[in-house]
Amino acid sequence: MRTIGAFEAKNRLGQLLDLVEQGEEVMITRRGKEVARLVPTQATVSRADARAALQRIRTRAEHRRLGRFNWAEWKVYREEGRP
Repeated sequence: MRTIGAFEAKNRLGQLLDLVEQGEEVMITRRGKEVARLVPTQATVSRADARAALQRIRTRAEHRRLGRFNWAEWKVYREEGRP
């Protein structure tokens, strides 16, 4: 975790946001006391994890034998009851 003073954090906010976006946490201090912490909004998901999740979804769909998704049919359902 990186620690930075409030004045410097104000001047380097863009750089700090880049660090946080990459997964690093940043502690902001004022006169040596911790006052804020910048953390990523969500944990980063690796490509391998995302691909594995997609494969699990596809496998479940194949076992249920649902067939191809029919967009035209679902658009009709969506439009039902709309003026």
